[in-house]
Amino acid sequence: MIDDVVARWHRYMDERTPGALDELLADDVVFLSPVVFTPQEGKAVTRRYLEAAAVALAGEGPGAFRYTKQVAAGDTAVLEFETSVGGRYVNGVDIIRCDDAGRIVEFRVMLRPLQAIQAVHEAMGRQLTAGS
Repeated sequence: MIDDVVARWHRYMDERTPGALDELLADDVVFLSPVVFTPQEGKAVTRRYLEAAAVALAGEGPGAFRYTKQVAAGDTAVLEFETSVGGRYVNGVDIIRCDDAGRIVEFRVMLRPLQAIQAVHEAMGRQLTAGS
């Protein structure tokens, strides 16, 4: 099941098809961010964060954001990525867990180095403010 979820996630990241996240996310999905202290619960807030992140992490130049590694087992996948935000190198992982229905129930993002976290925090803030 996780392989299908990851394939759909990659398709969303490539195409940004409207409504695709609604099909991917469980109603009670939890989003865990490196820049937000508390877990964000629910489809609407998670969709908002993921849409903002897709723009903020797109990086400078075509193809700047790219997944470099992927490991999947059971109901969980870890996708490592690289990009550049505000001239800073960003390395991170998306940890995705799904349910038996093929919906994402947990989406966790981890970033490094510290300067990257700060740059992403600023870029995400701009995206979330613009989307309000």
